[in-house]
Amino acid sequence: MSSNLKVALVAAEESGDRLGAALMHALNERTGGGVQFAGVGAQAMAAAGIRSPFPIDDLAIVGPAAVPRIALTIWRRIRQTAQMIIDQQPDVLVIIDSPDFTHRVARRVRARSPAIPIVNYVSPSVWAWRPWRARSMRRYIDHVLALLPFEPDVHRRLGGPPCTYVGHPLIESIDRLRPSAQEAQRRLADPPLVLALPGSRRTEIRRLLAIFGGTAARLQAHVGRIEIVLPTLPHLQEEVEQATAAWPLAPRTICTEAEKLAAFRTARAALAKSGTTTLELALAGVPTVAAYKVSAAEAWIARRLIRVPSVILANLVLDEPVVPEFLQEECTVERLTSALLPLIGNTPQRLRQLTAFARLDASMEIGAVVPSRRAADIVLKLAARA
Repeated sequence: MSSNLKVALVAAEESGDRLGAALMHALNERTGGGVQFAGVGAQAMAAAGIRSPFPIDDLAIVGPAAVPRIALTIWRRIRQTAQMIIDQQPDVLVIIDSPDFTHRVARRVRARSPAIPIVNYVSPSVWAWRPWRARSMRRYIDHVLALLPFEPDVHRRLGGPPCTYVGHPLIESIDRLRPSAQEAQRRLADPPLVLALPGSRRTEIRRLLAIFGGTAARLQAHVGRIEIVLPTLPHLQEEVEQATAAWPLAPRTICTEAEKLAAFRTARAALAKSGTTTLELALAGVPTVAAYKVSAAEAWIARRLIRVPSVILANLVLDEPVVPEFLQEECTVERLTSALLPLIGNTPQRLRQLTAFARLDASMEIGAVVPSRRAADIVLKLAARA
């Protein structure tokens, strides 16, 4: 591979920034440092060698009401990013997640510089909604790097671009998710440690926190003393602590990644917002109940668009409804308590989840694949062809 290899990467949110940085490190490792990087990212990608022309905070949309206010800014950033890539003429472009932004950049680059290969790192959820996107992506995407093992089959079935499972980034931190012998003993010791994970967005927290608090109180009434641990983010900690001060059972709030991972390694069970966290908990071996609530209008739209029987990633990977999920009107204290209670003791419900979670290693090729390296190999092959 030429020492003049140029790779452009575009990420529009923090999770994509972390993925991009890991990919950049892997590309440097594979080429002995012979890569020039350009593009858009945040702190992690900046530390790995990208000088972003603008902060990705410019692209943050907080609620539907914010869309008109920042729409012009986003369109300006799309044009600016695409023009920068066209001017740079990289050997390959990698767009990372955030399809509403990155795919628009990719379409503009393809229209004006069709020779630049374009890789999409993180498949859009075509398996859940708007499946026609898979076929339309063939016009401007040369290869999709999938985080979930069932996604290549979905793209083949829907007529999407070539797609390869490279592995979920959680695989690279699996040792930090799984308990030591001492931590495994704490999982089974009293008082049981139960995680409450209402999400990282204020709207999620406000909709779920009271329900989670009621569930914790009822759980304690049934099983006796328990310890509730609530991971949150530093900028939300004060708000969360004020909101939970009235709980009959006050949670211990934590806000660092190290504290969160330590809690995952010692938790007996978890009550979590639907999302990537449920897969993280499954990989950590923590039996879980999932819950979610959105506005009535959002729920009406989702019910007409979503085409999968579950929104829980672990359930989709295992092709089995292992983690119970309670959405909208089913998200009640009574239902959550009834589902969570059996996960505290040595019950068939707890054993069923743990047995299913053990199959994730084979399904996700844990131990056999390093996602960032597999992704780097595909990016380098496309760059070489170009």
